Amino acid sequence: MTTTAPRGAGAAAPGRRTGTDTSGRAAIGARTLRTDRWWVQPLLTVVALVAFIVYSAFRAFQDAHYFAEPYISPFYSPCITTACEGDTFPELFTGPAFISPAIYILVVPLGFRLTCYYYRKAYYRSFWLSPPACAVAEPHRRYTGETRLPLLGQNLHRYFFYLGLVFNVVLTYDAVLAFRDETGAWGHMGLGTLVLLANAALLWLYSLSCHSCRHIVGGRLNSFSRHPLRYRFWTLASRLNAHHMRYAWVSLFGVAFADFYVLLLATDTISDLRFF
Repeated sequence: MTTTAPRGAGAAAPGRRTGTDTSGRAAIGARTLRTDRWWVQPLLTVVALVAFIVYSAFRAFQDAHYFAEPYISPFYSPCITTACEGDTFPELFTGPAFISPAIYILVVPLGFRLTCYYYRKAYYRSFWLSPPACAVAEPHRRYTGETRLPLLGQNLHRYFFYLGLVFNVVLTYDAVLAFRDETGAWGHMGLGTLVLLANAALLWLYSLSCHSCRHIVGGRLNSFSRHPLRYRFWTLASRLNAHHMRYAWVSLFGVAFADFYVLLLATDTISDLRFF
């Protein structure tokens, strides 16, 4: 017996074959029977991600105002070219003058977040509408998953995870250096110190709650009782993984805020609040 769902508001136009009306899928005429504002979440995701992309791109190509002794922006760390301001990291090479030092750096965190399992879900739904929300038909005629280019590149996530851990160590090192004053003497702490510490902590939480991290420490084990140490790590990673979405967003805004704070200091817009 074949039934046809009613066509109401949001129903597919006659003759138009949508994602759920193609061969091999359930014949549902309406795009969705949901009455709530399901489109709000994907819309907010688009706005938030586009805002971050625009801001980070502007700061990367600005190539200025990223160092205010003893603080360095996380967008420019590790600063590995001879054109870098400050001395927080060894200068490894001299790049072309027209390429901002941030360009060499942002490849890793950008690749890590682009291939992140949570972010894939977020931008697949919000930008590609695949699907836009639960129980809402997608506009695509077929689903190929991540079996073709460029989505085959999502398999690089684990390698970006490893590189991301190295960057976390560097940003933690930057936070430690933030306990120095302008003369290099230890014993200083300002609001910028706390900002860099919080940024490093949030990035660690985001990285260690990653699905790949959980699989690396406890995947492919047939018996946890034979690997008690790995089981403890897997348990901890699993607890963190339950909040991975939260850490993904908070760390994203955290790294942008850390850069913005250094920008304000470097342009003398504000003065750093000193505690001692």
